[in-house]
Amino acid sequence: MVVHNEKNPWTIIDEATVYENPWIKLIHHNVLNPSGGKGIYGKVHFKNKAIGVIAIDKDKNTYLVGQYRFPIHQYSWELPEGGCPVETDSLDSAKRELLEETGLVASKWLRLGDAFLSNSVSDEYAEYFLATDLEQHDAEPEDTEQLTVRKVPLSEVFRMVKDGEITDALSLIPLLKLELLLLKGELIL
Repeated sequence: MVVHNEKNPWTIIDEATVYENPWIKLIHHNVLNPSGGKGIYGKVHFKNKAIGVIAIDKDKNTYLVGQYRFPIHQYSWELPEGGCPVETDSLDSAKRELLEETGLVASKWLRLGDAFLSNSVSDEYAEYFLATDLEQHDAEPEDTEQLTVRKVPLSEVFRMVKDGEITDALSLIPLLKLELLLLKGELIL
């Protein structure tokens, strides 16, 4: 991740935890904004990193996971993804999520990048990976997950992104980066 060392124009007067559970903490800040005016700012602090995986087989198919997402009240097609405790190795968590959600095990891995998923209201940080040389095993979903797995040609997934059928940020960012790397010839599958 590239870090810029710009001076913070915000001043925190005080802060209070409004809500907390094992995954997130909601913090209310009384602030002075960049122009010096008093204001408030709410921040959702994520206690885990987000992990996403693009798994591609020898025939250039990838795997999407479909599930109903409670916060948006919609069904969503996404890459295999999940949470990773901050102190845990991100690649180990990517391997776990891929197996858990799809039953796939990959022998080749490439870290594609990282991103903040909604930095105007949260500090949720994500890392995403490319997994290849796949072998099928049994999926091991968590009891809170009711998943559908689809094997889709990579070209079809890129069309789904363009047509707005995939709207999840942790799926869009890695898929668009992968498409760009392929178009520029910086990555060959």
